[in-house]
Amino acid sequence: MSSIRNRELSPQAELIEENLLALSQLKAFVDALTPEHYRQDFGHDGRHTLGKHIRHIIDHYDALLGGLDADVIDYEHRRRDERLERWPQQAAHRLTDIETALTALVGRCPTDRLSLSYPTGDDVQVLETSLARELTFLTSHTIHHMAILGVLAEQIGIALPKAFGVHPSTLRHWQRESFDNVAAVAWPA
Repeated sequence: MSSIRNRELSPQAELIEENLLALSQLKAFVDALTPEHYRQDFGHDGRHTLGKHIRHIIDHYDALLGGLDADVIDYEHRRRDERLERWPQQAAHRLTDIETALTALVGRCPTDRLSLSYPTGDDVQVLETSLARELTFLTSHTIHHMAILGVLAEQIGIALPKAFGVHPSTLRHWQRESFDNVAAVAWPA
């Protein structure tokens, strides 16, 4: 992953960086998985696998990146490429491609006004959105699924870093809390 932290970051670049950090953690996780662990069934009906959650995350980034050209994002009609949920190497390559595509958006201003196609019942609503709003959504969506991945990984004995699947806002809170505790010890009242 090519981090963009070295430069002064615009608000949009900060959102891209949050996504890159989550994707970097996810890619490291995928790189460490065996195909057997990646495809192992979880749950009483065997519906969940690590690979399915990872593919689902990738699908959402693909929908965003593909929608930028048409200025319409549609998360409902995703590719759902089964190879990405069966083969960790395929998913790792795709995650690298997504990181590269997101990094390329820094300094480039895709249209500020995007549309989001959202089906409700028999209708489709077309909602106004922006790249910043969708990057914010993808951070939360990705972290949510990473938290699920963490719970599943624990069940098969895979240890993960404490920050895996933790939203950046929570990491900032932990950092402030730690600083406050250190400051309280250093500066007694």
